[in-house]
Amino acid sequence: MREFSTPMTTEIPSTGNLTDDVVTNARERATSVQFSRRDASGAWEDVTMAGFLAEVSAVAKGLIAAGIEPGDRVALISKTRYEWTLLDYAIWFAGAVTVPIYETSSAEQIRWILSDSGTRAVVAETADHLARVSEVRGALDELNHVWSITDNAIDTLTRLGGDITDDQLEARRTAAQPSDVATLIYTSGTTGQPKGCVLTHGNFMFELGVAVDELERLFHDDNGSTLLFLPLAHVFARIIQVGCVKSRTRMGHTADIKQLLPDLAEFKPTFILAVPRVFEKVFNTASQRATADGRGKIFDAAADTAIAYSRGIEKGKIPLAVRAKHAVFDKLVYGKLRAALGGSCLYAVSGGAPLGERLGHFYRGIGLVVLEGYGLTETTAALSANLPDATKIGTVGRPLPGTAVRVADDGELLFKGGQVMAGYWRNEQATAEVLEDGWFHTGDIGEVDDEGFIRITGRKKEIIVTAGGKNVAPAVLEDRLRAHLLVDQCIVVGDGQPFIGALVTLDRESVPTWAETHGKSTNVRDLVDDPDLRAEIEAAVEDANKAVSRAESIRKFTILSDEWTEEGGQLTPSLKLKRNVVLREFKDDVAALYYS
Repeated sequence: MREFSTPMTTEIPSTGNLTDDVVTNARERATSVQFSRRDASGAWEDVTMAGFLAEVSAVAKGLIAAGIEPGDRVALISKTRYEWTLLDYAIWFAGAVTVPIYETSSAEQIRWILSDSGTRAVVAETADHLARVSEVRGALDELNHVWSITDNAIDTLTRLGGDITDDQLEARRTAAQPSDVATLIYTSGTTGQPKGCVLTHGNFMFELGVAVDELERLFHDDNGSTLLFLPLAHVFARIIQVGCVKSRTRMGHTADIKQLLPDLAEFKPTFILAVPRVFEKVFNTASQRATADGRGKIFDAAADTAIAYSRGIEKGKIPLAVRAKHAVFDKLVYGKLRAALGGSCLYAVSGGAPLGERLGHFYRGIGLVVLEGYGLTETTAALSANLPDATKIGTVGRPLPGTAVRVADDGELLFKGGQVMAGYWRNEQATAEVLEDGWFHTGDIGEVDDEGFIRITGRKKEIIVTAGGKNVAPAVLEDRLRAHLLVDQCIVVGDGQPFIGALVTLDRESVPTWAETHGKSTNVRDLVDDPDLRAEIEAAVEDANKAVSRAESIRKFTILSDEWTEEGGQLTPSLKLKRNVVLREFKDDVAALYYS
């Protein structure tokens, strides 16, 4: 069993909690800017470190006055915005536990998370979010309060806490220690219902104690800043939020992806956090615009030169011809691409899905180093990461300090470190399945080279990770879709792709009866493209999509004339789908979902 570990380089506090950073920042750097947020007119206004402490304290007092006790769970359902971060820290100041929920989650998903976590209060962003909570509130006996951000939740809580003293708040704030729970983040499972990952203050303190130190060029720049646009319900964005507070790095929020490039140009971040899909879109948009303007060949040559330049960096020698072309294209092409990201961005952190070597080399070649890392919700984000001075494109870097990796006999990657979760919320069986003697079983297949760089080569588990980094459990959709009368089998696909798709086979027994009723041919092959039958399957897909968020929903499907059987090798004796077999045999049909 191959094993590699990186020695600890930073001392992690053995007492205290995540709120200490806010208090220390306000005491030592009261007038320094911690956040920039949009005001009513849309302009950016600064929030100082002292100002942030005052706002957090006021909201936390309101939570205490509302009856929130230490350890109580408080859910947040909202897009990425300043108030998300404000409420997150206020919940911690009140001694409670934050339960993030994706703002795209369906009513069914919200009900499960609120019920399983025993959430006492919910802060939702909009009327639409409130409606989803209201739809399931009758089944939630422990839920006592629901507030809305767009309906003055911050002001309401601030007024509510007017009688809570500073001493009462301080007693609450300082009670939590590293072993206490900071958040429950629910992650998709292979068998249906999401599981709550129990992440402690100590998990975050360990993760950021080493990550902020290792990524000093990002977090220890006096003029450093980032614009956060990924969902804060995702641990990847959350860790950057807490890292910015810890390192006193200016941070802004935006949730309007359509306005992302104008926002970046205005905010001018020095580094960004993104998933591969964002980098793909920037590249593809630039390529398409160049082609439309009759400069397609120039852009293609510039891209090839950037990649060659980056590969030269990796080899330690850049050919003179490549250097010369690179200098020309830097003025014609690369400078414009960097300007699109604000003009000050030198680094990007990528995670959630594989970036791919070509894009990695392209971006480094134009002057933006993309640091690809690897981690899961269960590991408080990063287990490993490429660093500014230790990057190997195509890998996810080396284990962070204090972290060890093993490659099991079957190729599965196992990790141990202080960022590994305490377990799944109220689910000892699921915890025992992934934690063994402190080693977390990731479910991913990979390899570790002699220098400790980790390369992910496959997925042992069935969870689909889209190009946007969204984790999707196919079983939820497949089970509902197979329940339709006309559907025999189906497989949900989308790993590394921009959206979720599905291949569907028809039930040989039910289809003839349906066909006769509708005056159709009873030959299944004749019905694959029939508009009425397709409408039936589309209705089944829409019904299945009700169980998941829009990001997890099936956007495109293909009806096959084939039949998947045990005899054909696609099903097991217990009639379970052999996913790898189907994906191999029908790879062209899967590809056609995305490239036709």
